[in-house]
Amino acid sequence: MMTVKIGIVGTGNFSQKHAEILTAMEGVMVVAVCGTSQQKAERFAEQFDGAKGYENFETMLDKQALDGVYLCVPPMAHGEMELELIKRRIPFFVEKPLGVTIDKPEEIFAALTRQPLVTAVGYHFRYRESIQYLKDILKDHTVGMVTGQWMGAMPGVSWWRNQALSGGQFNEQTTHIVDLMRYLIGEVVEVQAYVGNRVMANQADDVTVADVGTLNIQFASGVVANVTNTCILPEGLDAVGFTMYTDQAIIRWTPDELIIETAKEKQIIPDTLDAYWLEDEAFIAAITSGEDQQVLSTYSDAFQTQRITDAVQSSVEKKAPIKLKS
Repeated sequence: MMTVKIGIVGTGNFSQKHAEILTAMEGVMVVAVCGTSQQKAERFAEQFDGAKGYENFETMLDKQALDGVYLCVPPMAHGEMELELIKRRIPFFVEKPLGVTIDKPEEIFAALTRQPLVTAVGYHFRYRESIQYLKDILKDHTVGMVTGQWMGAMPGVSWWRNQALSGGQFNEQTTHIVDLMRYLIGEVVEVQAYVGNRVMANQADDVTVADVGTLNIQFASGVVANVTNTCILPEGLDAVGFTMYTDQAIIRWTPDELIIETAKEKQIIPDTLDAYWLEDEAFIAAITSGEDQQVLSTYSDAFQTQRITDAVQSSVEKKAPIKLKS
C-alpha cells in the first residue's frame, strides 16, 4: 500500500482540522507545512512526525515529493499556488472560496480544462448524510421555491472585514448555501442582490464589507430562491440553513439535521458522520486511484458556484439583475 504524502499551506483552524484527519488515516502522512513565516510553519509541523516547515511555497514543492497539497488560505492568497501545482501535476484540495473575484479562478479553471488533474474544494456540506438523502429523494418532488440564510457574527480576523481581501459574506460564508442549492437543484441563470451597512462599519474603522444582504436567484429549472445573510448578530447567535417548498413537503435543512414535513408526518434525518472526514477521504482516494468521481466538489464544479458569487457582486455594483452565461 502506498503512503500518500501531503503538504499543507496555512497554519490556521482549517489546516489543523484537515491535518488531524489526514494523519488519523491509514497510509497518509502530513510531511510538509508552509506558513507565512518559518516559525509558524515549523511550530505547526512539530505536531506531526517527520513533517518539515517552510516559509516559501515553491521551496516546499522543490524539496518534498508530494502526492497532494491542501491550500487552506484566505481568498486573496489563491491563484498562483494553484497554477504552480497544475504545472507540476500535483493534485490539490482548496478550501472555499476560490478567490476574491472570478479572475484567478477563471485562469485556474482554464488551465485545468487544458490539463485535467485531481482536485477537490471544501464544500463539505455536500458530504452530509442529510444532503445525500435529500438529493436522492428530490427526484420524486417538484421543488417550487427555496429560502436560505447564513446569519451570525462577524469573524474577528482583519482580512475578513475587508471587501478587497475576503470578497464579503456572500463570498466567504453564504457561498455554502448557494452551493448546496446548485448541488440539489441545478444551475443558476440569473441573480439580483442587495446589500447594506447597518452596524459593523459604525463599530470599527476597518470594516468595508456589507453586514446585511439578500439575493434572489432564478434557476434554469424554473425554481426561484432567496438567500439572506448578516454578520451583525452577537457571538453565540446564528441561523444557518435553507427551507424547500415542494409539491409534497416542507423540507428544512440545518447543519444539525434534515426535517421533512408532509401533511401526514414529520421525518427527522440526523447527521452522524464527520463531513470533513468524508471529503478528505474522497480526495485521498482520488489521489491513489487517479479518478475523481467520488469527489463531490471538484475545482471545475466549484468554479460554477464562484461564478454566482461574482455575479452577486456585479449585481450589487450595477444595481441590476445579472444573467449568467451558460
